[in-house]
Amino acid sequence: MNSALMLRRFICVNASATLSSVAPSPKKKPLIFLGSPQVSVTVLEALLDASSAPNSSFEVAGIVTQPPARRDRGRKVLPSPVAQYALEKGLPSDLIFSPEKAGDEAFLSTLRDLQPELCVTAAYGNILPTKFLSIPLHGTVNIHPSLLPLYRGAAPVQRALQDGVQKTGVSLAFTVRKLDAGAVIASKRFQVDDQIKAPELLSLLFSEGSKLLIRELPSIFDGSAKSKAVPQDDSEATLAPKIAPDEAWLSFDQEAFVLHNKVRAFAGWPGTRAKVLVLDDKSGQQNEVELKVITTRICQSTEVLNGEQDCVTFKKGSLVFPCGGGTALEVLEVQLPGKKAMDATAFWNGLRGQKLKKL
Repeated sequence: MNSALMLRRFICVNASATLSSVAPSPKKKPLIFLGSPQVSVTVLEALLDASSAPNSSFEVAGIVTQPPARRDRGRKVLPSPVAQYALEKGLPSDLIFSPEKAGDEAFLSTLRDLQPELCVTAAYGNILPTKFLSIPLHGTVNIHPSLLPLYRGAAPVQRALQDGVQKTGVSLAFTVRKLDAGAVIASKRFQVDDQIKAPELLSLLFSEGSKLLIRELPSIFDGSAKSKAVPQDDSEATLAPKIAPDEAWLSFDQEAFVLHNKVRAFAGWPGTRAKVLVLDDKSGQQNEVELKVITTRICQSTEVLNGEQDCVTFKKGSLVFPCGGGTALEVLEVQLPGKKAMDATAFWNGLRGQKLKKL
């Protein structure tokens, strides 16, 4: 592998500690894994564990992930969580690829040399072109955290929570050129708790998705999965577009259930924010403050709505914000800029008698 390939490589500190599951073995079917964020690590871990079993028919022959990026609040350029995990497990650095695009010719040439029988994606974060999809013998399969054809796209869990769904799930589907439109090999349905947030639900769905994958690998390798996979009904498809940072702001003109669902959906990234006014009756001073709203619930009591329309009150450990339609939202946890997260009681006590109004 010469430098002309122009592929980023990672330096493996302990290159001698290689995994037996990824050592070249002509007897095992080569599989390539594509993933990037922390939730993808769960899937890679399951594949490595399964490939190391005595009766395993496959090996993880390579890993494809996003290039290193700034993490830890932008201070350091670090490899993706998947790359970090692979290096910690002793995966040889020349088996970890991070092309800028999955259609890069140098990368595709390397992929062809590996002769994969199957590619598996789990939150890889890059579009796979036709010339990529034509390489693996048995195709490419994807773990998608929704019940396809619902919520096709970049943010299925976030958009499902934002919509307030009571049921969702995870699908194992073949990858085709059209976004998340391939035939579904298997799926699993779950009830959605009305307090669960996106990071927790994502973790659950990818964990269960990895179990579906390991269960179905034999049928994928022997070809029977293609005959049993169920084509999606495009007429029932819904989209889950990528979240924009400016969606993070809360508008208290909306009803409480809309805001509560948004807080759950955008937890982790980009988070949800609100602007409030802090008033000091003694000095007459007014300060506008930005709050990151972390945890909420829908207020079930009408007693808290008897004050001024814009006044935020405090009751039983929560900040109560009047919302649209005569509803109210209880905010249980907040964070001020540059500060650590705190519960509503600590924030209210810090006001020292000052009033709070929503903006």
